[in-house]
Amino acid sequence: MIDYQIKASSITNQEAVVKIKQSYTNFGITAETAKTLPNPAELFLSSFAACILKNVERFSVMMKFTYTKATLTVNATRLEKPPKMDNIIYNLIICSNDKKLNLKLLKKNIEQYGTIYNTVKLICAVSGTINILKNV
Repeated sequence: MIDYQIKASSITNQEAVVKIKQSYTNFGITAETAKTLPNPAELFLSSFAACILKNVERFSVMMKFTYTKATLTVNATRLEKPPKMDNIIYNLIICSNDKKLNLKLLKKNIEQYGTIYNTVKLICAVSGTINILKNV
């Protein structure tokens, strides 16, 4: 078992901050910060994205493939009543010329062994695609 801890705080009518290890991330909690700072839903999706990207790196070692870059887009639908995420769709693009890169196995591994991925799929529909972009 692994335990995690973060700390967060807010200032009335301003913004909030989350401290994770030695990193600070500001986020919006007011209408004034809605266009400039991430909101809690976007931080949630960022965690989902970080999980996928971490697993690309992890499985590149285990599956013995190389890549130069991975880019991920995540889209989600938020329901109003009850307020919750209903549908998450991701598109992962991996820049690689490695013939050993097995996209089907990578997708299976990401969807089976991702901590955040597995947590999220219990509460809403998750689907996605993985594509290769050849390095030039």
